[in-house]
Amino acid sequence: MKIFRGFHHPDIAPACALTIGNFDGLHRGHQAMLSLLKGEAQQRNVPSCVLTFEPHPRDFFAAITHNPGLAPARVGTLRDKLTDLAQCGVDQTVVLPFDVHLANLLPQDFIDQVLLKGLGASYVLVGDDFRFGQRRTGDYGMLDVAGMAQGFDVARMNSYEVHKLRVSSSAVREALSQGRMTDANRLLGHPYRISGHVVHGRKLGRSLGFKTINQRFAHWKPAASGIFAVLVYGLSEHPLRGVANLGVRPSVDPRDVNGGRVLLETHCLDWPDHLGAEGAYGKIVRVELLHKLHDELKYGSLDALTAGIQQDCQDARAYFAR
Repeated sequence: MKIFRGFHHPDIAPACALTIGNFDGLHRGHQAMLSLLKGEAQQRNVPSCVLTFEPHPRDFFAAITHNPGLAPARVGTLRDKLTDLAQCGVDQTVVLPFDVHLANLLPQDFIDQVLLKGLGASYVLVGDDFRFGQRRTGDYGMLDVAGMAQGFDVARMNSYEVHKLRVSSSAVREALSQGRMTDANRLLGHPYRISGHVVHGRKLGRSLGFKTINQRFAHWKPAASGIFAVLVYGLSEHPLRGVANLGVRPSVDPRDVNGGRVLLETHCLDWPDHLGAEGAYGKIVRVELLHKLHDELKYGSLDALTAGIQQDCQDARAYFAR
């Protein structure tokens, strides 16, 4: 899959079959839409294209209005999104910076400047709740009328349901926030996962006898948080069982090397000998969060923290034994 930051690039396709969205957590509804998009692209002999935004539009408005409550909890990182889109067979993805200029584009200007001039869309597929343009004043009806007048086809995909539950990013966020990992997996079509580079941390876990691999979660508000039984991919030929903390680590000094940012800290229950003590740094790993053990806890001492980690490891082993 080709990835472009913005559409002012000489290698971008001159025409495409397009869908538009944030795609935060590529759930089964998204997957069904992308399957339909690929079929239409093949019939028209043009590449399939996804237009997505970074930051999330609601993050942008939360920042400019100084109202963090407007920002949605983030299901995945940009890396996860792009990886999932590639696995779905998308030919190209355009990541468009969501800024003041884009927020103030009138719906017709968005069609003219972005969809047609920028991306050469000959076919546009959207969801049933799609809105666009300044103050979200554009909708499917307006897009369809513009398509008939300006020579591009427009289609709408209705809601996708699993066991009478509408599949949506909001439903995924709710399941993750409540620790209902089985429900989240059912909505996503796969275990909830986070990928990224292994970075250096404070190495407190190592001093306590529990070496961890650390990955930064770029957004300050992850949809899931707490302690989880996990599987780790990318460090060994087979997935490694582990226990992980996703969050801000309330028992750790917020002035540490990671500055209080959200981290995914994973302790592999059986560390591969071939990696040695330092062999994981810089590697890209994927961690699948399978089962929530409990919320983050603040321990009053390092001894209490050590005992808590020991119990988490025992509970994770018991989960895998079941």
